[in-house]
Amino acid sequence: MKRMTLLAFCLVLLTSRLDAGDEFCGIRNVAFKHSESITFKVFYTLAGVYIGAGEAKFIASLEKLNTTPVYHLVGDGKTYSFYDSFFKVRDRYESYVDTASLQPYKFIRNVYEGGYTKYQTVAFDHQNNKAVTNEGVFNVPNCVQDVVSAIYYARNIDFSKYKVNDRIPFSMFLDNETYNLYIRYLGKETIKTKYGKFKAIKFKPLLVKGTIFEGGEKMEVWVSDDANHLPLRVESPISVGSVKVDMMDYKNLRYPLSSLISLR
Repeated sequence: MKRMTLLAFCLVLLTSRLDAGDEFCGIRNVAFKHSESITFKVFYTLAGVYIGAGEAKFIASLEKLNTTPVYHLVGDGKTYSFYDSFFKVRDRYESYVDTASLQPYKFIRNVYEGGYTKYQTVAFDHQNNKAVTNEGVFNVPNCVQDVVSAIYYARNIDFSKYKVNDRIPFSMFLDNETYNLYIRYLGKETIKTKYGKFKAIKFKPLLVKGTIFEGGEKMEVWVSDDANHLPLRVESPISVGSVKVDMMDYKNLRYPLSSLISLR
């Protein structure tokens, strides 16, 4: 279950580079509110048997960065104690984003993954299209996102504007490089998760070959078909076996979870 990290859950990096169009600049937050909390369970499967391997939790709070109101978005991921002797993971990602435009101002990555550690800070200078990290200064395009802000940003996309198989791109900065991230919109369907039965919106992100995931559009993602666009499930084959990530708990959603048909 190598590299079962929070980054692996929330990140898809693409082979081509493409700046986000102007329509994606300054998207407004209509999907989540401060104090929202979402917990996910990570399942690893081999030979058809799913085993709970770890969990990830995302929390949104309202704070000030200097004098600017921001959403402080935090993602924590960890393996369960049983798996720590095999590959211990303790990951923490933080993003401070503008409450009006959802553009990130600051990003912090602090990870421990099987003995590998990394600590990085990024300050975004959107006026000059720069990202200043503890490793240098880098050019970035307009409307660039970081790993965590991209998740909340994507929840605010108006999917009613798209047709099945449309691709929705936006740019993301990670490890001192800018990458294109897109999802292919696949329409709506009903899904049963470990939490319950939902009306859902489905995507397929295109993955880069060389991560723990296989290349191509093999990962599937579902979010709730209601105003919250709450992530419900991520499922993908990996180099050995497959991985499934299910939403298991939520608090303080902005709207009623009207997409929920029944509990498990």
